[in-house]
Amino acid sequence: MAKKQTAGREQLGDLAPKFAELNDDVLFGEVWSRESQLSARDRSMITCASLLTQGAFPQLEAHMKMAKTNGVTKDEMVELVTHLAFYAGWPKAWAAFGLVKKIFD
Repeated sequence: MAKKQTAGREQLGDLAPKFAELNDDVLFGEVWSRESQLSARDRSMITCASLLTQGAFPQLEAHMKMAKTNGVTKDEMVELVTHLAFYAGWPKAWAAFGLVKKIFD
């Protein structure tokens, strides 16, 4: 089971307490904990793919770190980015490879 998520409360708790609660307790506490339906590793791959296609690179960086912790390998992340280059765009893939190097090297 994944460790308790507290980033929402730590970063936004004073500004947006309800959003922080939903982030920490619902998204990460309930949805991500449903590992009998989908493993944390698979959720990480899906989330990284979604964030890459949106160009949400600050969130992608955080989720790549989580993906590594959840067992996603460097080779798998490289393949994910390479595959999505044709669907999400070359510049987004190029930027994502910088994150792969930073996180997986």
